[in-house]
Amino acid sequence: MDSKELAVKAAKIRYEALEAITCAGTGHPGGSLSMADIITVLYFKVMNIDPKHPDDPDRDRMVLSKGHACPALYATLAERGFFDKNELKRLRHLDSFLQGHPDMKHTPGIDMSTGSLGQGISAACGIALAARLQKRSYRVYTVLGDGEIDEGQVWEALMFAKHYNLSNLTIVLDHNGLQIDGTNDEVMSVKNPVARFASFGFNVIEIDGNDIDSVIAALSLAQKRADKPTVIVANTVKGKGVSFMENQVGWHGKAPSLDELAKAKEELEV
Repeated sequence: MDSKELAVKAAKIRYEALEAITCAGTGHPGGSLSMADIITVLYFKVMNIDPKHPDDPDRDRMVLSKGHACPALYATLAERGFFDKNELKRLRHLDSFLQGHPDMKHTPGIDMSTGSLGQGISAACGIALAARLQKRSYRVYTVLGDGEIDEGQVWEALMFAKHYNLSNLTIVLDHNGLQIDGTNDEVMSVKNPVARFASFGFNVIEIDGNDIDSVIAALSLAQKRADKPTVIVANTVKGKGVSFMENQVGWHGKAPSLDELAKAKEELEV
């Protein structure tokens, strides 16, 4: 897909994620929308995957460390053909395989069960090391939330990744500036994440994470680095694409009403 096609796909994924959350009456729209461009590029442009063979041992892996943003991941997987899109409307229902956090045992296309913040990146590091030990060529991607990096376990994982020089690992930070209780600076400030990641010895790239071309370019550069792991600091807007959700902390974990969903659909031009 070219940039324009990817942008259209990302808008569709945003709407389908919101529709799923509305049907469930619960979920996390803000962080789902902020990372939609990143995850669209990964699944439709970058990653070596095949929906017909979701367990291919040589496939690229993607670990959603910020597991609560799974509505966007589910919408992406459905758009990519891993399962029927009608399943999205059953999000968080007791008999659905689409639960409030990713479940690798029941959901096609999910590479790691996540939700407890900090654990996803740790698992991604282990998967990347396993690829090296098994002499496999697959790459591993993980998407972190900026509120998530308050967790000490994240920094332990970063030390692990650099110690083993996991050049097949790409970490994407969804840096939207907000978390459940307020701004990052108010809750637990992590000033200048670019400098912090660089101090660990990573290849660090800072981009506009809601610009498709920038995301493509950064992920392409990460693939070419064979000497060290890469962190992409993707500056994004929480609730991106829906005016009344953008930069509003209240939309971290609140379901839209049917009227709000209709307005979002209009703004996203789906």
